[in-house]
Amino acid sequence: MSEPIRFFYRGAVHEIRDAAPTQTILQHLREDLHCTGTKEGCAEGDCGACTVVIGSLEDGEVTLKAVNSCIQFTPTLDGKALFSVEDLQQPDGTLHPVQQALVECHGSQCGFCTPGFAMSLWGMYVKQEGKRPSRCQIDDALSGNLCRCTGYRPIIDAARRMSELPPVAFDRAALAERLSGLQRSHGFSYTAHGQRFHVPRTLEELAALRAGHPAAVLLAGSTDVGLWVTKQMRVLNDVIYLGQVAALQAVEEGEGMLEIGAGVSLEDAYAAVCRHYPDELSELWQRFASLPIRNAGTLGGNVANGSPIGDSMPWLIALGAQVVLGSGGGQRVLALEDFYLGYQQKDLRPGEFVQAVRVPLPRPGLRFRTYKLAKRFDQDISAVCAAFAFTLIGDTIASARIAFGGMAATPKRASTAEALLAGKPWTEDTLRAAMAALAQDYAPLSDMRASSSYRMQAAQNLLRRFWFETRTNDPLPASSVNAFALAGSAA
Repeated sequence: MSEPIRFFYRGAVHEIRDAAPTQTILQHLREDLHCTGTKEGCAEGDCGACTVVIGSLEDGEVTLKAVNSCIQFTPTLDGKALFSVEDLQQPDGTLHPVQQALVECHGSQCGFCTPGFAMSLWGMYVKQEGKRPSRCQIDDALSGNLCRCTGYRPIIDAARRMSELPPVAFDRAALAERLSGLQRSHGFSYTAHGQRFHVPRTLEELAALRAGHPAAVLLAGSTDVGLWVTKQMRVLNDVIYLGQVAALQAVEEGEGMLEIGAGVSLEDAYAAVCRHYPDELSELWQRFASLPIRNAGTLGGNVANGSPIGDSMPWLIALGAQVVLGSGGGQRVLALEDFYLGYQQKDLRPGEFVQAVRVPLPRPGLRFRTYKLAKRFDQDISAVCAAFAFTLIGDTIASARIAFGGMAATPKRASTAEALLAGKPWTEDTLRAAMAALAQDYAPLSDMRASSSYRMQAAQNLLRRFWFETRTNDPLPASSVNAFALAGSAA
């Protein structure tokens, strides 16, 4: 029997019984609730005009995350709170400091993108509790919002100005109380228009659903699957949503590994890993898509997708990460590089799903770096993404692991170059031989992002950059060499 979707919006609990399971939150806002402040620009999570904030109850505490409503399905709201630009105006009719700051700083011209900017700023305002944000925090909060009019300066001015205005508090305790009454003790299924949306809460329920519905689409953050509906117009008859499975939300440390559940958001997963690799991964974390995409997407989903241009897989493979595959029959553990069999082909047996990713923790002698080359700093797909993890004993390479994205049909290790490096001194002669060996490991394609020759030269020069930063006789800090200068201009 189908149960209604229940969520909190604009001071009341809403129930949905007849919306299609793949209706987006944006569509529900505009077409059903007639709240048209939120706009559709791209329908693929790139422009940010549709940005809303979702409130969830986690361990009794409210968490708020800005997401792209154009690719999030309405049933994922169950048990949560939705905030749109209509929520910002105060009960007495005055503007919220976010809105007032945008007015004062002339942060809006045509106005189409403004609601999305306002919600991204509001999410940051609540998180900062009205305190003045740093420029880095502002840039990160706005990384998913595009504007063709202002040039961004007045919007950044507004982000600073909003903390100088009379503060408006956000009552987390009151929201937590409202959300506590919406929490379910069991999984549920929502059915409408011939489609079913299953929401398990335990691994056992998930395994049973996966076995019983082998053709069902597994949905995590919807940052990829959402586009199947909005861009490819695919009809998804059965969906199994992973976002309420508590066991998939855990991050645990033990036996030299950090185990990250498949349901942990990219933002939280990168935060956990960067506590152990702050210098090596922080820039990649910031440059991975945008904050709303990282808030919604999951590391497990990124791994399960296995895109050859995904930014997570190269560094995971270089570190020697493992993927934990769950099913009704228990667990199976694979080295991540063995999980990918070919383009969009994974070693998944019937009934299996990605349950967790295990990331090795730092060890003595490890030299680890990641590099992303793209045409834009923010929110751009990599032309080449590189990761190097060497174990050095003095100036000798005890082991070398090299992985690239964008260089092959799957994220792939450079086995020929690695074999050449093992046991050799980390000298320029060794480096040059390894750079040449990369041409035996990869035959990259040319596409809109870069030519084959550019990709190969960039890969070789990134290995040189790694040598500059890690050679024992003259070590350089990770920030001392510009990857773009080393790699040349994109072809």
